[in-house]
Amino acid sequence: MSITYATGDLFANRFQAQALAHGCNCQGSMGAGIATGFRDRYPTMSEEFRRRCKAKPREFNLGDAWLWKANDRPWVFNLGTQEAVWRARASYEAIETALASMRQQADQEGITSIAVPRIGARYGGLSWKKVKALIETVFVDWTGNLYVYEEYAPEGSSQEGQEESPYPSTSKAAARNEPRSKRRGRTP
Repeated sequence: MSITYATGDLFANRFQAQALAHGCNCQGSMGAGIATGFRDRYPTMSEEFRRRCKAKPREFNLGDAWLWKANDRPWVFNLGTQEAVWRARASYEAIETALASMRQQADQEGITSIAVPRIGARYGGLSWKKVKALIETVFVDWTGNLYVYEEYAPEGSSQEGQEESPYPSTSKAAARNEPRSKRRGRTP
């Protein structure tokens, strides 16, 4: 097993991962968080993602790992981690199922390196500690390299971890950089 935890910019791809991955809702929206970075960098993928989510019957569901194959850049695993958008929470079961499917597809496609952000822990609203444990369980004996970006920082920045994320937030509290505990009305 080789899981590397990093601070940096997933899209800078400093580890030269063959594939990137991110958690997705199943409604076809890539309108918040790191998903906007994928939408902007992979517009054709974003259109196909939306089509799959809107199809009758739906072609992208919770627990799915849909692999987009790009010719000139890393491939992308779109992981079905939450049903809806906005205040909907991701599901631990969906994350575990999607990660297992991603691993299986990576093996089938000869992918030996994947980079992922903190799936399900920001807009998905789940505990990063629990999601991290799921990642480690699924990838414990994988022969490839998994790079997990726990924090965003511009690559080459002398102030890693202190820069503002380029992934837009729809939350006014997040825009004011308030701690999550205050955003939910709890005291720290």
